[in-house]
Amino acid sequence: MLQGFFQIAVTLFVLVVFSPILGRYMGDVFLHQKTWLDRLVHPLEQVILQGSGVMLNRTMNGQQYLRAVLTSNFVMLVLVYLIFVLQRLLPLNPTGLSAPSWDLSLHTAISFVTNTNQQHYSGETTFSYFSQVGALGYLMFTSAATGIAVAIAFIRGLTGQAIGNFYNDLILAITRILLPLSIVGAIILLIAGVPETFLGPVQVSTLEGSTQFIARGPVAHFEVIKQLGENGGGFFGINSAHPFENPNGLTNFFETLLMLIIPAGLIFTYGHIARNIKQGWLIFGMVFIIFTLFIGITGYVEVQGNPLVNQILGGQQANLEGKETRFGSLLTALWAIATTGTMCGAVNGMHDSLMPAGGFFTLSNLFLQIIWGGQGTGTAYLFVFLILTVFVTGLMVGRTPEFLGRKIEKQEIVLSSLILLAHPIAILIPAALTFLLPTDLRGISNPGFHGISQVIYEYASAAANNGSGFEGLADNSLWWNLSASFSLLVGRYLPIAALIFLADGMSRKQLIPMTSGTLRTDTIFFTSVTAGVVLILGALTFLPVLALGPIAEALNLS
Repeated sequence: MLQGFFQIAVTLFVLVVFSPILGRYMGDVFLHQKTWLDRLVHPLEQVILQGSGVMLNRTMNGQQYLRAVLTSNFVMLVLVYLIFVLQRLLPLNPTGLSAPSWDLSLHTAISFVTNTNQQHYSGETTFSYFSQVGALGYLMFTSAATGIAVAIAFIRGLTGQAIGNFYNDLILAITRILLPLSIVGAIILLIAGVPETFLGPVQVSTLEGSTQFIARGPVAHFEVIKQLGENGGGFFGINSAHPFENPNGLTNFFETLLMLIIPAGLIFTYGHIARNIKQGWLIFGMVFIIFTLFIGITGYVEVQGNPLVNQILGGQQANLEGKETRFGSLLTALWAIATTGTMCGAVNGMHDSLMPAGGFFTLSNLFLQIIWGGQGTGTAYLFVFLILTVFVTGLMVGRTPEFLGRKIEKQEIVLSSLILLAHPIAILIPAALTFLLPTDLRGISNPGFHGISQVIYEYASAAANNGSGFEGLADNSLWWNLSASFSLLVGRYLPIAALIFLADGMSRKQLIPMTSGTLRTDTIFFTSVTAGVVLILGALTFLPVLALGPIAEALNLS
């Protein structure tokens, strides 16, 4: 137990130390300032830029930026879907896997292009090496880079700059951030024991004399972008609980940091671009405190264990059901809060097995989407809450709402509200329809309150671009593949469209000089009010389903 607390403390310490460094570097990249990677990466960028035929130096307006996002993502979606359909005819298929069903292929392609990686399949028995690396691995880079590009465009707009060029931002996000870090990370994982091979499964004889096939594959490079890009889709069905994806304590520590470092760093990227490092630290501190609180409560409850089980055993035992004994309850709690906070979705234990408090806080992360939030988009959502806080506090004290010297008016509030309303629409409507279905179509494996959480979690995970789940749900069916695809698309592209138009509108506003009557947003008081607005809005929107799910389950258990 002490070892678990120590590793949590070290993880949080390293995050605080390195996220400002990475944040400043990412700011330099998108401000087109010199970095130490220029000599290495610039030739590769020139080949891509010159060969693409796209006008990469042209500044886009909001409509053009959004069109570029949607067009590029649609082309990627079609390309990957065709790879799935033609899988049996393509190379690197040592076990001769046939194509998945059309609805599973469609759901998987949508899931990965939206940076969600929600898996209704087991990777080692469904997709070939070519599909895993050439299709899913490809989307892991491009979907993460899309989120970063949108976040940078949003930050530019808030600070009064032109929002930029999507294709240029996409390429920079890959060549300057994701690809270099992935190369270094893959080497570290290889050294730590994660395999990287295109050979087929290994056939071995067991102690009982039977034959067993052990799946393997090009896991190391797949695993690093899975974590770094907040993708979360595992090469194997049990994800980072598999010893080939996450073999030991070192890889567990490293992979936890990988999924946290970019979303945490992007907060400092904002501070660097806006030239307001103080506000960057304040926002980081707000999210860090909530994040630490969630970890502390979840870890404490998991260590206390299940009271019914403790009663049978005659003493207190940590809740180890669904946990990897290599990591234990505390590190599973840390990972669960980190993976739902960052919208990564990878798991090193089964979230379905968490105590009700763990289900409450993992669901809360999916509902709030800002602790730390999705790859890039989570940072943008943070500033949407800041805009709403400025509006609310401005009305309370009788001041004209302003953010970064620009007025907050009707258009900004409408777009901010649309961003927040898209999430419950994508979750609650399909969930309600699911509960109305006949029992054999629902696929719910848990009764009562936990079954409610199971369904809500699936759609919340899809809408939040997370991908994790309360396992046991029979989700590889026509209903779940199509209804979850609805949540994936609405949860991803409706907020992105609103974010881009919000940033474009802010970039066109005239700068208002700061006076003694200006409401400052880089103070501890304002940041504390923002935290209250975040929690209140989240509670008002989703408290009923939390009350019917984990809260009712906890009361019933006690």
